[in-house]
Amino acid sequence: MSQAVANATPATANTTSTLTGLMVPLTDRTLLLPNVAVAELLPYRAPQATPGMPAWMLGQIAWRDLRLPLLSFEAASDGQSAVGANTRIAVINALGGRPQVKFLALLVQGIPRSIKLESNLARANVQLAPLELDAVSIGDGVLKIPDLIGLEQLLADAGLI
Repeated sequence: MSQAVANATPATANTTSTLTGLMVPLTDRTLLLPNVAVAELLPYRAPQATPGMPAWMLGQIAWRDLRLPLLSFEAASDGQSAVGANTRIAVINALGGRPQVKFLALLVQGIPRSIKLESNLARANVQLAPLELDAVSIGDGVLKIPDLIGLEQLLADAGLI
């Protein structure tokens, strides 16, 4: 049996489990998130900025009668924030357990792509930046697993939530 056919068998027939992930493109890396982490993808709109904020805090956006902090993962993780033609905003479900924070907004560079993942992903031997928990190899690419709770904690430590 070819490898392609073997991988096409239903998950119930395999001993490994699968889940659906999202490959989320940023300027300088691609994040891997569980599918359920993203609540909605929005067209980019300029946030309401407040002077004196950290570089990673881009401002606030309105979404469903809420004001959400718009963050740049790259800037929070030793990179640079950028807004281009393909920039979007991903509304992320907050995971930190704070009752007043249900969602965060994250600047992304394009449309996240859905991917089926096996439980036995190959770890990538690459250096991790701040707020990256791990990295995995998929095909020829490396996907970074972000610390979303750490990102939320960054907001709390800065007194922004």
